[in-house]
Order: sequence, then C-alpha cells, then structure tokens
Amino acid sequence: APERTRGLRKLLIWVNKRQYGGEVPGILKVLLPDLNVAFPTVWLYNYLHMRKSSPLTRLQREMLATVVNGLIGGAP
Repeated sequence: APERTRGLRKLLIWVNKRQYGGEVPGILKVLLPDLNVAFPTVWLYNYLHMRKSSPLTRLQREMLATVVNGLIGGAP
C-alpha cells in the first residue's frame, strides 16, 4: 500500500502525488514493488509520451488514455 512505504518508494509516491493532483497512478502501484522494472518502464513512458517533441499534446494523451481505459473495462 502506498501509505505504508518507506525510503525511496515513499519519495517516488510523494513526487507522483504532486504531479497527479494527490492521487497515486495505478501503474505506479503496479511497478513500485520492483524498482528494477519501474525505472526503465517510467523512462520509456516519459520518453515516448511526455517529451516536448511528442506527436500528441498532453490533453490528447489523457483523452486517449480515458477511451482505452473504458474500452478495456478499467476502473472509472
């Protein structure tokens, strides 16, 4: 649980909560147990989606994520 973490994981949760308006993203909850997988995954995601030269705007990416989440039956 994100509330019970310590050390580096607690810092990562704090940073992500600030970025996402107080919520911990689901992908972070999945990746946090294994930081050897989490760091390369987050780096790849940020490189493909969050860089300034990304072909989509941040709003377009959020809209796309909402549609995909609905199509796969994700949480509301």
